[in-house]
Amino acid sequence: MTTTSTLTRQACQARDAADPLRGLREHFTLPPGVIYLDGNSLGVLPRAAAGRIADVVTREWGTDLIQSWNSAGWFDLTQRLGDQLAPLIGARAGEVVCTDSTSINLYKVLSAALNIARADAPGRRRIVSERSNFPTDLYIAEGLCKERGLELVLVEPEEIGAALTQEVAVLMLTHVNYRTGAMHDMAAVTAQAHAAGILCVWDLAHSAGAVPVDLHGAGADFAIGCGYKYLNGGPGAPAFVWVHPRHADRFWQPLSGWWGHAAPFQFTPDYQPAPGVARYLCGTQPIISLSALQCGLDVFTAAQSLGSMAALRAKSLALTDLFIALVEERCAGHGLGLATPRDHAQRGSQVCLEKDEGAYAIVQALIARGVVGDFRKGDGGTGRHKDILRFGFTPLYIGFEDVWNAVEHLRQVLEAAEWQRPEFNRQHAVT
Repeated sequence: MTTTSTLTRQACQARDAADPLRGLREHFTLPPGVIYLDGNSLGVLPRAAAGRIADVVTREWGTDLIQSWNSAGWFDLTQRLGDQLAPLIGARAGEVVCTDSTSINLYKVLSAALNIARADAPGRRRIVSERSNFPTDLYIAEGLCKERGLELVLVEPEEIGAALTQEVAVLMLTHVNYRTGAMHDMAAVTAQAHAAGILCVWDLAHSAGAVPVDLHGAGADFAIGCGYKYLNGGPGAPAFVWVHPRHADRFWQPLSGWWGHAAPFQFTPDYQPAPGVARYLCGTQPIISLSALQCGLDVFTAAQSLGSMAALRAKSLALTDLFIALVEERCAGHGLGLATPRDHAQRGSQVCLEKDEGAYAIVQALIARGVVGDFRKGDGGTGRHKDILRFGFTPLYIGFEDVWNAVEHLRQVLEAAEWQRPEFNRQHAVT
């Protein structure tokens, strides 16, 4: 537990000086005067990315042209990046591809999971998910249910176990909740689902690169995730797909494009899916975007000598513990509540604060001061959560003094009621 003696700026500076991961910050370009606590929405720019993208554009594309599919390794880039990502999520070489968006990849794996589950037990006609799951996941599941005449059942986290009945084909969950930062016990939930004959699809958008994930250890069936949050792949970066080898060759995924063909340059009129996870590719790959994602993944490769995800996780928990303790000490009496679990085993790499009113405006006032977090709307009147001030902590580039300074800005915004100013209450398109 954090004690008062550790809650000074000087103590935070000392922790930064002793931090073995502090050098990783040099791999990123951070704007001066900005404390960036929104890496769970968009990661920062890797220092190598601008040069890498320029080289892809001017030399590989501009000079070498179509030869770069072979000479620059464009053709197998999606698989090579998948192999580079695999250790971060407990996968093995040849099991992951980086491609398309999270939503599209979810459509692929959820379709395949339904095919497998219903081939084994045709009477299973339900998908179960968490009511507060990220909306795009629910929208994709809802569309598939309408298309196939199935039922989407939404439950609260504590109701998941009771919902795993003989009618359920697939359990679809996000490992770390986007709104609260609450984290499921993947191994326990997957085992419970499997005991009922149910397949599990996991969304790792707020996990990959932020918390240790062990897909094989958990016995998971399918997983997808995002490339532009903690992996720092850039806006709209390609996402990723993982399929357990026991399922990979059982069914086609529905978007049977030529890049997922067993022999795409044979140009046969009929589709023959590639073996393994390569069949989860679809169309021609976005090479410039994939090259930017590689720069983000390269930082994790560099971090492996420092303990990789275990060291990053330890720092993440220390940063979030410190933030919670400082908010509760220095911002008491301003109506802030904690939506994120205190228990380390149940917490992702973010801290979410609840507020009855003014959450959006407080975030805007902080952004004006150079402290970048974001706002998430409450949960539609169910009463479980109020509006959220959301702060993501990326241990690759956030330090302990950053945390102290961020909370000091928050204290000043609250005490001076800066958030009540009209300019901070104008709603933007992106919150």
